[in-house]
Amino acid sequence: MSHASPLIESDIQAYLETHERKDLLRFITCGSVDDGKSTLIGRLLYDTQLIYEDQLAAVRRDTTKYGTTGEELDLALLVDGLQAEREQGITIDVAYRYFSTEKRKFIIADTPGHEQYTRNMATGASTAQLAILLVDARKGVQVQTRRHSFIVSSLGIRHLLLAVNKMDLVGFDQTVFTRISEEYQDFVDKLGVRDVRCVPVSALRGDNVAQPSTAMSWYTGPTLLDLLETAEVASDRNLRDFRFPVQYVNRPHLDFRGFCGTIAAGMVHPGEEIVALPSGRRSRVATIVTAEGNLSEAFAGQAVTLTLTDEIDVSRGDLLVHPDRLPAVAEAFDARVVWMADAPLLPGRQYDLKLGTRMLSAMPEVLHHRIDVNTLEHQRAEELGLNEIGHCRFSLNQPAPFDAYEEIPGTGGFIIIDRVSNATVGAGMIVRPVIRPLVDKSRNVVWHEHKITKSQRANQKAQRACVIWLTGLSGSGKSTLANGLEQRLLQRGYHSYLLDGDNVRHGLNRDLGFSKDDRIENIRRIGEVASLF
Repeated sequence: MSHASPLIESDIQAYLETHERKDLLRFITCGSVDDGKSTLIGRLLYDTQLIYEDQLAAVRRDTTKYGTTGEELDLALLVDGLQAEREQGITIDVAYRYFSTEKRKFIIADTPGHEQYTRNMATGASTAQLAILLVDARKGVQVQTRRHSFIVSSLGIRHLLLAVNKMDLVGFDQTVFTRISEEYQDFVDKLGVRDVRCVPVSALRGDNVAQPSTAMSWYTGPTLLDLLETAEVASDRNLRDFRFPVQYVNRPHLDFRGFCGTIAAGMVHPGEEIVALPSGRRSRVATIVTAEGNLSEAFAGQAVTLTLTDEIDVSRGDLLVHPDRLPAVAEAFDARVVWMADAPLLPGRQYDLKLGTRMLSAMPEVLHHRIDVNTLEHQRAEELGLNEIGHCRFSLNQPAPFDAYEEIPGTGGFIIIDRVSNATVGAGMIVRPVIRPLVDKSRNVVWHEHKITKSQRANQKAQRACVIWLTGLSGSGKSTLANGLEQRLLQRGYHSYLLDGDNVRHGLNRDLGFSKDDRIENIRRIGEVASLF
């Protein structure tokens, strides 16, 4: 929603032009459960007069039905849109709201406070430039406060506002605010976040949200809205290292071939030399095409189509960069991971990994440690559970270009996808590449390309290839079922082969025991054999 400006009535075109020139700030609200995140956003919208009359009337009606603030207007209902959220008085999904003031445009992500919804919170934080961490003045810094602070710092958010909320419930006591501020500052100092501001507020009453509080005369700093309007985030953009992940190859006819995508970092001009990675082929930018016409330059955040002077091989997933500022190109990297699935992350298991616009097959080789978000201590772990954060080494099925997330989030962040359910199970931030010697592998061990293709084999056998994997507890009848299935397939004229787990343990896997690591390796080897078929 836009700021109510007099220009709307007098000159709508001038208003729209002024609005378009405003700087945009994306921020999130996070913290422990019931700290008042949704109420704070509702208060911001209410105090800046950005709520329509029908919305306000609906909130008044819903306050009677769902409200948790007694006779006060429950402003959290402006944000909590799901029925389950209103009935429970909590935030579950990530709720986005849009508004503007005379100085700036804003996109707010209201993220959940409950631990089981940490994955939703990480989603909301992934595109934010600033984070508001709320703390209940009665409870102080909680585990979720530390967890969320760690996640937002890991995601590269460099600006934090600590809002000590519900100051009205502690009598607007300055000593409470000072104690919480100092405790939180001690914690975030360990995270390396340098821009941290603390504000005492009452979201329910509006103290120090958009207007200074008369009840806290001891606080002479800016209000929360003042800090949002003046936060300096433009310098965070990387305009040096050009990164263009190719999303789509646009070839509407023989005379045009363009590469579509959003610039992840840096700037580009027509005539500049570029390198396509991972192939390493070079060309120059011919034109920068948009729906509004060709541009003389383009920079981070713009969606454009680039045409090149040469017909080099570039496809979806490739990365276009300047030759003098190259990213890493490697088959492995170390990364910090936020796990988002009930089933744990297990080293040795295969996952799909989406890095920028590129889909890869990846395997976590080693789980270096799990991170205790309370103390930031590194703990030994064999797996990573739901909402846990750890440090892993991933190996890829092919070399891929990437950057450290701290330097360029657009080419350093990735999601992990379960290969069976196709669900997103984790999010990762690359810390560093793992460079391995490729001499022996590249010169002496090469992949043999068969002359007979899969489609030729399928035509010969009159069937399409597939793998059927039977799982279950020991003694549950897997072998009996598999033998019966193989016999039935043979009767119907289908070609098949049965790989029995016990039989494989007599040969290929005879060196493996029955520990968790050995069972994972046993499954991995059988999978590799199956893929050869």
